[in-house]
This record gives sequence, structure tokens and C-alpha cells, in this order.
Amino acid sequence: MATMNISLPDDMKAWVDQQTKAHGYATTSEYVRAMIRERRDAIEKLRAALLEGIASGNPQPADDAYFEHLRATIGRRTAAE
Repeated sequence: MATMNISLPDDMKAWVDQQTKAHGYATTSEYVRAMIRERRDAIEKLRAALLEGIASGNPQPADDAYFEHLRATIGRRTAAE
């Protein structure tokens, strides 16, 4: 496993230490690794969703008319309930 050293301001170090304890991590390294994994996974999910959207067909404009139609549809559904 590679080692990386980082410098943090005192307030950030205190926050990381507090989060490490609050979330049950044994070390700050474990906590930081978990944060990096979560960020990586979120980026990969976003990328997959964007690619799925691109492959889903012809794009439709999200202009003022689109949002007006969306609001009207939601209004009708809310009124029906």
C-alpha cells in the first residue's frame, strides 16, 4: 500500500478526527480512504447515468416551455389526489 502525507489546518484536522470517532473508524486513514471510495463511486454512478442519458434517444430541450408543461402536469396530479 502506498503512503500519502497531507497537511491540514487545525480545524480540518479536528473535524476529521471527530468524524473518525463518530463513524467508528479505527484510524483517520480508514476514514479518509472511505471518503475517497464514496467520492469515486459517486462520480462513477454520475458518469454512468450521463452515458445512459446520452444513449437514451433524441434529446429534448429543457427550455421554459418544458418546465411549464412539467409544472402543469404536477399541478394536475396534485389536484387529482
